[in-house]
Amino acid sequence: MFSLESFHQEYKTDTSDLAIKDRHFRFFVPKSIDKFLDHEDLFHDFPLWSKIWEASIILSDYVAGMPVDAEKCFLEIGCGMGVVGVVAAAFGHSVTMTEYNPDALNFARANTRANLTAGDASLEIKELDWSKPRLEGLFEYIIGSEVIYKEKDYQPILKLLKTYLRPSGEIILAEGVRKTSMEFFRQMSEFFEITAQKKILRSRGEEVRIILARMKYKTL
Repeated sequence: MFSLESFHQEYKTDTSDLAIKDRHFRFFVPKSIDKFLDHEDLFHDFPLWSKIWEASIILSDYVAGMPVDAEKCFLEIGCGMGVVGVVAAAFGHSVTMTEYNPDALNFARANTRANLTAGDASLEIKELDWSKPRLEGLFEYIIGSEVIYKEKDYQPILKLLKTYLRPSGEIILAEGVRKTSMEFFRQMSEFFEITAQKKILRSRGEEVRIILARMKYKTL
């Protein structure tokens, strides 16, 4: 049984504060990523989930501003530490957060406990392997931030989207501007109508460019 006490016994953490519209959140983040590295091969399963990415902030802000409809459920893929899903639930949406990495799932559970109350909308956290998905039901929205890093994930993600998106549904992805993300959207344009906006997040004198893409099935 998960508890914040057992979580803090297992992990050394810092906290990161985030303000989204009129609400303030405090997320647990790893104090060090050393525990999660494969020291024989540092690039194998590198813990990309262990950072609050700028794309997650952009997506959180966007979802927080969406109208709330209890009948429309969100599926978040690659939820990492749970930032976007927690924010979405705090603003009234019904969310299923999914992740494959067990440590990321524990941080998502801890951040859910730390930021949400019984009065917030429903939120579930589930393990999801993109290559062997075992979820029930369809979703009006599928959301994700910084999930497009490897070309080998293009087809599993496409299959996931086709399997779990309602025919009338919408996919909302926030991705850094890089070769793999741009190629992914190019390939997805065969199946989906894509509306994209470039967002710029300024932090410590740096500008981070993010693509916020909304995708719907093409109509015949």
